[in-house]
Amino acid sequence: MNKQIHDGKSSLNNQTHIQQQNQGIWKKTAASLSLVLLGSGMTLAGGYLAGNPQQISERTSNLAVSRVNAAPPLPGATGSNFVTQVVQKVGPAVVRIEASRTVNSRLPAAFNDPFFRQFFGSQLPESQSRVERGTGSGFIISKDGSILTNAHVVAGADTVRVILKDGRSFEGKVMGTDELTDVAVVKINSNNLPTVEVGNSDQLQAGEWAIAIGNPLGLDNTVTTGIISATGRSSNQIGAPDKRVEFIQTDAAINPGNSGGPLLNARGQVIGMNTAIIQRAQGLGFAIPINTAQRISQQLIATGKAQHSYLGIQMVQLTPQIKERLNSDPNSPMTVNEDRGVLIVRVMPNSPAAQAGLRAGDVIQQLNGQSVTEASSIQKAVENAQVGGDVRLGLRRNGQNINLAVRTGALPTQAVQ
Repeated sequence: MNKQIHDGKSSLNNQTHIQQQNQGIWKKTAASLSLVLLGSGMTLAGGYLAGNPQQISERTSNLAVSRVNAAPPLPGATGSNFVTQVVQKVGPAVVRIEASRTVNSRLPAAFNDPFFRQFFGSQLPESQSRVERGTGSGFIISKDGSILTNAHVVAGADTVRVILKDGRSFEGKVMGTDELTDVAVVKINSNNLPTVEVGNSDQLQAGEWAIAIGNPLGLDNTVTTGIISATGRSSNQIGAPDKRVEFIQTDAAINPGNSGGPLLNARGQVIGMNTAIIQRAQGLGFAIPINTAQRISQQLIATGKAQHSYLGIQMVQLTPQIKERLNSDPNSPMTVNEDRGVLIVRVMPNSPAAQAGLRAGDVIQQLNGQSVTEASSIQKAVENAQVGGDVRLGLRRNGQNINLAVRTGALPTQAVQ
């Protein structure tokens, strides 16, 4: 197994290796971990689709939170037109982003056949080029023209044009993109621009109002409403395992073109950036928490790139069922004595974890002095740590308690790829 998976993701490749040896047992184990690898794809049109409808229909219970029959109460002192007030307040700071890129492709080898060359000679080109265009959304975070959007909206773009609600159009410069969180910053040259007010996504609760503004399918300044359906959805759960984000789930309608637009609370504060949908599903939209987007955007504005902390382990949440299956499998590479915690399945060579002495088979039970049972908690702590900062782990190894401090490194480029 030579593919690296960054911290917090289920050790799916390791399971696949063991499944080849004992297919029946490990199919059950893999199913118990989480919804992983539904398949994902990005379009330049600003739509980010997580696919495989068959698996989605089979495991919808892992993703969806049932709609409530009654809407959450109206915010105090706003009246029934609070959505209108939010739109009037925030709408001028929401922009349309038009991106275009030139794609070159070589002609099929058949066109190099002497038969074709005899007729076309030097007129037959070696390659063809085409221009791809797409539209997404964004929102202005500073009066001098810094704009947040999704990385996939402007990925590989040769030109970026930003159109404000009042009709003004500007050439945009991409200050930086971060594929791991799908965050990008675009800059336009202007002053005294309308800006959004930023909220605190760490305080969100399911059932709160959610308002989305964007440009879906080319329909500018579209407003949709709903609720926060859930928080903390892992990238694996929504079918985007290559991301490092704990997504906000909402049933406010989101479509291709909404990507990069703001998700707002009832006070008109930005709480997330709309980024993903699940194809052929209803009421399943996902947004990057604004606290994550802000943290990454500050790095992109300052240095043009974002750094992500890295331990170098593959891990999975341990349950009594997984323990039993591991220990009863004669081909299992390890024996587990613990019922709860986070099992380290693999330690990457020359990684910070390897240098600190972590081993496959260790069970993490404490993180920075607090009990931990979920791999996502470790991923979040590592992601929030500064590169070079320490993460303190309490382990169980062969029936003994071990405390280790692991100094995080910068996530290697090959791990991102």
